[in-house]
Amino acid sequence: MMANDRVNADFTQRVVISTETMPWIPSPQAGVERRMLDRIGGEIARATSLVRYAPASSFPAHEHSLGEEFLVLSGVFSDEHGDYPVGTYVRNPPLSRHTPRTGPGCTILVKLRQMDPGETDRVVINTASAMWKEGERAGVATLPLCAIPGRETVMLERLRPGTMLEEVDCRAGEEIFMLEGELQDGHGQYGKGTWIRNPPMFRRALGSTHGATYWLKRDHLRPMP
Repeated sequence: MMANDRVNADFTQRVVISTETMPWIPSPQAGVERRMLDRIGGEIARATSLVRYAPASSFPAHEHSLGEEFLVLSGVFSDEHGDYPVGTYVRNPPLSRHTPRTGPGCTILVKLRQMDPGETDRVVINTASAMWKEGERAGVATLPLCAIPGRETVMLERLRPGTMLEEVDCRAGEEIFMLEGELQDGHGQYGKGTWIRNPPMFRRALGSTHGATYWLKRDHLRPMP
């Protein structure tokens, strides 16, 4: 494998990255750049990345043999199935196919080749207009995006200012991507654009002095070969 074919590939290790300070790396397609967060493989890889499309750029038609999920962080992402403005969560199941493009440009948080081959449902949620739910804990609101029992849960989570949660174990790991505000735990403080990967059984207590909104994926991490 090439040097960048294994990026943060040890899933037993905690990773914290302030992505806004990372350089953008050109992809093989003109107008498309990436910030690689974790990766196992070459151009066909199990990967978590930020991907930035320049205005009026596109990507060739391709199939996602093991699926794709992404959250639009800025701009408008488009394909032959529709237009997805900032805040849209899309889950394309295994064997789905599309031709990405953008008019104004966009940035997405994307995860590739991380779905069960038997998953068949396509999901599109505009989180800007979707209904949030009050959580079981005071000061917490959630916006569910995907729940597959025994495999993973994906949501947006919002902490009101001054919310401090109890310390718990991340039993099967979690990923957090900060969208707004600031988040803290016993290990540090994290601003907008921070990506956190907590491995299975990592112990932490989340809180926020001024409020925080973040994308959250839980119970999906297993050590990879």
